Amino acid sequence: MHNRTLRQKVTDNSGALASVGFGVSRYLQPGLITLAALICAGSPSAGAQETSSATVDFQRDVRPILADNCFQCHGPDPGTRKADLRLDTEEGAFAARPKGSVIVPGVIQASLLYQRITHENQRRKMPPVVSNKTLSDVQIDVMRRWIEEGASWDQHWSFKPIDRPEVPAVANEAWVRNSLDRFVLARLESAGLTPNPEADKRTLARRLALDLTGLPLAWETLERFLNDQSEEAYEKLIDRLLESEHWGEHRARYWLDAA
Repeated sequence: MHNRTLRQKVTDNSGALASVGFGVSRYLQPGLITLAALICAGSPSAGAQETSSATVDFQRDVRPILADNCFQCHGPDPGTRKADLRLDTEEGAFAARPKGSVIVPGVIQASLLYQRITHENQRRKMPPVVSNKTLSDVQIDVMRRWIEEGASWDQHWSFKPIDRPEVPAVANEAWVRNSLDRFVLARLESAGLTPNPEADKRTLARRLALDLTGLPLAWETLERFLNDQSEEAYEKLIDRLLESEHWGEHRARYWLDAA
């Protein structure tokens, strides 16, 4: 695909290729934004994030631990809930209880949750032995750091209001065609990198066809694209490929592999 689309490669001063995994194209329009979302939704997860030095994120680092190890007995199902304790909601996790609070932001010694997951007595340790679940040292450390950092219970991004970011200034104004380009270029410039030269139309068309359909572009479609000198030629080619049944077949392959 275009080297400023979903994934952009840039060359550093030593000539080695560095891959910048955020890219959005200077050609990116609403239709392609939807395409990017679909591609990301169909891609396999990259796995657990490293949290050894970064601030612990509740949704990324903590909630998966609670969901895998605690929700069965302290989750949304009242039929399996134990001790009338819910750890799947902020209200339940921070509610005052007869023996103290389950989570006390900033104070692990006063947090019953941390006391129970590190308890030496196996009869009192959580998760219980009968659950056949156990927390690794790394997971326990994540919980400790999360509580020490204030136990922020952030909402999932999909429930947060959308804020309009400030469009960054860039040095290479000539490269910019729309506001989205400014975000891409600003990130590159902050890393001391510059974009690759723009690929020719034939190369762009081939990349796009293989990305979206997994097939080479039909000659008639390629010829129409090469002869189209309008500013919207790239977007029109995207639309034609997305309207093709081959797009659906290509994307369905990943879902069928997962199934």
